[in-house]
Amino acid sequence: MLYSHVTPSDKRAALRARLAAGELLQLPGAFNPLSARLIEDKGFDGVYISGAVISADLGLPDIGLTTLTEVATRAGQIARMTDLPAIVDADTGFGEPMNVARTVQTLEDAGVAGCHIEDQVNPKRCGHLDGKATVDLETATKRIRAAVDARRDPNFLVMARTDVRASDGLAVAIDRAKALVDAGADAIFPEAMRDLAEFEAVASAVDVPVLANMTEFGKSELFTRDQLADVGVQIVIYPVTLLRSAMGAAERTLDVIRETGTQDGVVGEMQTRARLYEPYRPGCCGAPGCCPA
Repeated sequence: MLYSHVTPSDKRAALRARLAAGELLQLPGAFNPLSARLIEDKGFDGVYISGAVISADLGLPDIGLTTLTEVATRAGQIARMTDLPAIVDADTGFGEPMNVARTVQTLEDAGVAGCHIEDQVNPKRCGHLDGKATVDLETATKRIRAAVDARRDPNFLVMARTDVRASDGLAVAIDRAKALVDAGADAIFPEAMRDLAEFEAVASAVDVPVLANMTEFGKSELFTRDQLADVGVQIVIYPVTLLRSAMGAAERTLDVIRETGTQDGVVGEMQTRARLYEPYRPGCCGAPGCCPA
């Protein structure tokens, strides 16, 4: 089997059902299709597709330089390789409300289960960097209304991310979260919360699932799954964790080759040939060379 046999609509319905049941879902960030299969193999609940990771993969800074086509193409390549639902970072929706509408329909066609759209100005910045600026409330809610109105599958999850806490404080972030829910957002992504009490305050203020971004080197402490569940968070993403881990290992390996002239000293740390070529789900087609040992 090359791609998932679970349809995008079924993945979306399954995601909705689990959120409705009150479960906390963990979504590590996939940096390529193979890592999405690994995430599934390790028993996680879904796959996250980070805009920062797509930018980094292209050698670009995370300031909104990627296009809808680039994001949708990569998201589709990742989503089709796993039975898990995938949520993708859609930045600011790639333009005005009509662009946001096109973004949602394009991402639906790519097979993802949902996306989040943020309230930063263009060009945007990483949510855990200083110096961010956000649009006014009317513009932010227009983006979400356009996204909700555009979707064709009612189970496609439209999440609203707000970055306003960094500039205007928690109270304003909570008020904005409420307004974004009123505009139709299915979930709220409050970026760069400082502590568990802030996550709890947002979760208590809205009647939709709240997402916590557990990115390394950011504004938030790296809370555990249980800590976040206890304060009402339902979705946890680890957007750049796998890419940082992989690139850290790659850098160390290159250093060893450069210093010693061979990779022999780090072979024991590598994924084996058998594991790399092992299908991460049953159903190898059995053709010669399909599933080499």
